[in-house]
Amino acid sequence: MNLLVTGGTGFIGRELLKHLTTHSVTLLTRNEQAAKHTLHYTDVGNITYIHSLDSFSDLNGFDAVINLAGEPIADKRWTKAQKKRICDSRWKTTERIVELIHASTEPPGIFISGSAVGYYGDQQDHPFDESLHVHQDNFAHKVCEQWEHIALRAQSAHTRVCLLRTGVVLGEHGGALAKMILPYKLGLGGPIGDGQQYIPWIHILDMVRGIVCLLETEHAEGPYNFCSPHAVTNSVFSKALAKALGRPHFLMTPKWALKLAMGESSCLLFDSVRAKPKKLTEIGFNFSFPHIEPALKNIVSNGR
Repeated sequence: MNLLVTGGTGFIGRELLKHLTTHSVTLLTRNEQAAKHTLHYTDVGNITYIHSLDSFSDLNGFDAVINLAGEPIADKRWTKAQKKRICDSRWKTTERIVELIHASTEPPGIFISGSAVGYYGDQQDHPFDESLHVHQDNFAHKVCEQWEHIALRAQSAHTRVCLLRTGVVLGEHGGALAKMILPYKLGLGGPIGDGQQYIPWIHILDMVRGIVCLLETEHAEGPYNFCSPHAVTNSVFSKALAKALGRPHFLMTPKWALKLAMGESSCLLFDSVRAKPKKLTEIGFNFSFPHIEPALKNIVSNGR
């Protein structure tokens, strides 16, 4: 297949490209030289690097588009300027891709576009799947709702659209785990707040295998929850991580401290999201790591 990929140098994108070596990939990146350096061991001669979509008048010739571009949502406080960067990095790239799909006489057969479980907001301890419709006023929901709305404009009889409502992606080379693992290694790990909020986690291998599954499943379309079928509470997750690292688990981080440090974005740590990947399992996807302890054990052992 001939693929157009955005966000290929990010945490998920880097791992995904390892699974696309039999395909021809055109990679959109802001810095071509940096991307070539980052993907030095992944690129088997199948990747063409471009820094802009301006030279394209359509996407004829591409079989699929995988859109993973976006400013990291949890790296900085949500100032007005940072919120704009988060929105623009997602919405503008997606809008341009949709415009090019519409301009195509032979458009790509599938458009896979990013989103997140932040779409759902805090659902407490209630399990739910993709059929849950949400209308909220918080920033994370607004970002995802508009992102998905733009992407779905590409849907037609010729192009199916799949939305990746991604949970907390766990892997040894980046993502949320890279940010939280040091305190645990120092024996300072513990739950956040009361620890009862559910974490919709997914192993990086299942994340990219799931994307490939959507790419290859001709009837797949619409939103998909990319998270393990077995979400766990923050307390259970914290104990499992400490156990995988062979470290104690007795401290906790008070909610007020994180709210003070992170401001509005602290909701990403305290919202309880017990999402189920119903649609992924319905198309026959089997998780390599459905349970948290084996997943963390695998990641920690690979990182040593």
